[in-house]
Amino acid sequence: MLKKVFTAPDPGRVRLRFAARAVLGIALAVAGCGLAGASLPGAVVGGLAALLALFTVTDPTVRGQALTTALLPAVGLPVLAAAAALHDLPVARDLAFVAVVGAGVYARRWGPRGHSLGVFGFMTFFVAQFLHATPARLPEMYGAVLLSLAAAAAVRFGAWCYEHRLPPTPVPTPPAGAGLARVTTRQAVQATAGAGFALVVGHLVSGDRWYWAVGATWWVFVNTVSRGETLVRGFRRVLGTVLGIGLGLLVAVPVSGAPLPTAVLVAACVFGIFYTAAVSYTWMMLCVTLLAELLYGLLGVLSPGLLALRLTETGVGALGAVLAVLLVLPVTTHAVTDGWIQRALRCVHACTAEAAARLAGTEGADPAPRVAELEQLLGRVRLSVAPLVHPLHPMRGRKERARTVLALLDDCAREVRGLVAVAADPEASHDARLTAACQRVEAAVEALTGGGSVPARAEGPHAVEGALAHLHELERALADLATPLGAPSRSRLVGA
Repeated sequence: MLKKVFTAPDPGRVRLRFAARAVLGIALAVAGCGLAGASLPGAVVGGLAALLALFTVTDPTVRGQALTTALLPAVGLPVLAAAAALHDLPVARDLAFVAVVGAGVYARRWGPRGHSLGVFGFMTFFVAQFLHATPARLPEMYGAVLLSLAAAAAVRFGAWCYEHRLPPTPVPTPPAGAGLARVTTRQAVQATAGAGFALVVGHLVSGDRWYWAVGATWWVFVNTVSRGETLVRGFRRVLGTVLGIGLGLLVAVPVSGAPLPTAVLVAACVFGIFYTAAVSYTWMMLCVTLLAELLYGLLGVLSPGLLALRLTETGVGALGAVLAVLLVLPVTTHAVTDGWIQRALRCVHACTAEAAARLAGTEGADPAPRVAELEQLLGRVRLSVAPLVHPLHPMRGRKERARTVLALLDDCAREVRGLVAVAADPEASHDARLTAACQRVEAAVEALTGGGSVPARAEGPHAVEGALAHLHELERALADLATPLGAPSRSRLVGA
């Protein structure tokens, strides 16, 4: 698992830059709060606001990211005010928290912006419970949030805006629908039910830290669609928490809130959260758990008993999520996985068509955005297939087919990247065989997707031998996919 984190591909060192920029942005935000005279709770809420602004805002364009960041206070400040106003009204507070959970998940129907605003709203209510926010503290907390968001924005869009040098990255959205047929609507109902369970049982476990259970339920639902994805994420959350608590006993408890070592460890945790998020949810949760322990150390309440309570509440929250996805409007893993695979295959053809047009000299043809989209879609495929390839999955045949599909899709992506690299070569020569090869790729995609619509192919492309080699390997991978996907082989898809 550790090897996976440090050996996972990081093209352009994007994950490294993402993590380093987060440390800089959050450090600047916390320092700004300190210079403005904020108390420790004020600095904590400011640091969290900066972390969320840098972590959850994922619009495909820099302009979109800036707009979403600017909208965060419009959601966070009213939620913070409501949480503070309801601090001494437990029943109303609990009902409001569950409503925030449902609204936050439902907001995903509006894409990355809705997702970011939903997460920010939830975490604002959560941190109000963490810090026991009251109306008297609101002015300081408002100032800390606004100052920290400004600091995070200054780093993200000014001092370190590496996205300006990258093509926009499309963020895949869940399949559309209406009413309860829409995945985000079903998830909102599930999350509300799961949070309600976690809240009730969490109160029975602890009258002071019950919100940990609700938080665990929420984060299990984030970035999942099917019940299989949610089950795997719940397992990984509990595992990451267990590992984080074990590390906390060795690190956070002995440090016991000492300012300098705590600051260094907090920075390391922030880096770890951002660096591991894309490749290992377990390691990300380990870093989140250790970060929370260090903050409790600063607040002077950290103890082994508190860590045991956190583990219990996390288990309650994960159980709430599991029961909700199994019993309330379940979304099957097969349906979700099939949808993402179909979209990835159509994107493979779109990449091929754009590369062919580029080789033919078509003005404006650029396969780079299509390749970025394919990487995003393959990430979603891996996430949706994760339950089927999990070591605890009992059906060996399905596990092997899922692994075969993932391997062949990775082969497709590798050949597409090679084809695009050849297309970018200004010395590419003319070869009419590319037309026939592209037609075979189109036929392969149609066979695998049941004759669905396929992007139009550019006419009259030319290529070098390298392009043909990538196309032939791509055809082979697509032909091999017919067996595990159960698609009919309509013709000989690999040819000279």
